[in-house]
Amino acid sequence: MNRKTFPLFFCLILLLLLPSGVYAQVEARIRIIEASNAGPSIDPALRDVHDQLGSLFNFSSYRLLKDIRLNLLGNRPVEVPLYKGRSMQVTLVGEYRNMIELRIRMTREGAPVLNTQVRLTSGRTILIGGPRHEGGVLICALSSKF
Repeated sequence: MNRKTFPLFFCLILLLLLPSGVYAQVEARIRIIEASNAGPSIDPALRDVHDQLGSLFNFSSYRLLKDIRLNLLGNRPVEVPLYKGRSMQVTLVGEYRNMIELRIRMTREGAPVLNTQVRLTSGRTILIGGPRHEGGVLICALSSKF
């Protein structure tokens, strides 16, 4: 590679690694799960994430409370009501070749309780441990296909 082609090659590599400015619509799924030790039961709708739940959390019972489908567009936040004054805001902030980057903000009665960014590959699920809920906690299972 000579001196004249190196800057062009370097710029091309940067463009491939940076998120694109044009975002496609991405379908996301958020499942709100109640985890507790109230008996050994698993909601049939959660069979696909049961192993993940068991490896990350120490509860014997998992029950699906809500199953929400979202259509996300770049840098446009979508507000999701969770439970009893709690909400989650999900924003598509980056799109890469085989993954997306989401900003997740959770609030309780308007006050921020979580502000993070996650990268998600198509078909995978990320679990976010949430606030206490009755005899256990709420867990958010976030997945997407694109």
